[in-house]
Amino acid sequence: MNIGIIPARFASSRLMGKPLASIGGRPMIQHTYESVLKSKLLHEVIIAVDDEKVYQVAKNFGARVMMTPKEIATGSDRIAFVANNLPDADIIVNIQGDEPFIKGRMIDEAIEPLIFDKTVNVSTLARRITNVDDLKSPNVVKVVFDYDNFAMYFSRSPIPYVRDAHSNQDKIEQAEIFKHVGLYVYRKDALLEFTSMAPTDLEQYEKLEQLRMLENGMKIKIVVTELDSLSVDTPEDLEKARAYYRKMQRAGKSKG
Repeated sequence: MNIGIIPARFASSRLMGKPLASIGGRPMIQHTYESVLKSKLLHEVIIAVDDEKVYQVAKNFGARVMMTPKEIATGSDRIAFVANNLPDADIIVNIQGDEPFIKGRMIDEAIEPLIFDKTVNVSTLARRITNVDDLKSPNVVKVVFDYDNFAMYFSRSPIPYVRDAHSNQDKIEQAEIFKHVGLYVYRKDALLEFTSMAPTDLEQYEKLEQLRMLENGMKIKIVVTELDSLSVDTPEDLEKARAYYRKMQRAGKSKG
């Protein structure tokens, strides 16, 4: 079975109570859940929570919810906790709870390599950077990958360094620079192996846990997507999400 797990941690350092933040009168976690349900390749979707209030809200809008210990530090560890209790799971998809408008097709694009190539154990998405703000922002993670689309490195810094460019705009015009879209697909055994590993040096420097996989020799398949999503990490991001939702609502009404 292909199972999507949405880790939803209440105590976000930059946006407390983030899963319950209202977007158009509904909690963000509900928007994410309903968006994930549009995937054609997932057989089931579970929300993994660490807070009783989030648990009840998710149950009330009809989701399958599992409570996880508060002391679990990362989203990957939270989904591994859930996966350990899912004997029928073959492929596990980690969808961040702060992606309220993620597209089902993006999830399916990320799953496909594991379906069609049994040697691929982990995959994720990347999208070409087209604006300087994304290039410069440390909150937009960059990824470089080889000719077989396996990740070589992830960084919060702009990579690759384009030596002959005279400006940041030159960099994104001269080189294909990609941002990482933080959705991961694992074979269950690969997920459990990854989360059993100790944190590594590069992971701790960059604060990017996917570097733990690379430092330990695990390969991550990169799927380049033309689609984009909106991640909510800060109060400013939340306002952008609300504005985007209002725009979608207006567009829907005009079509109706």
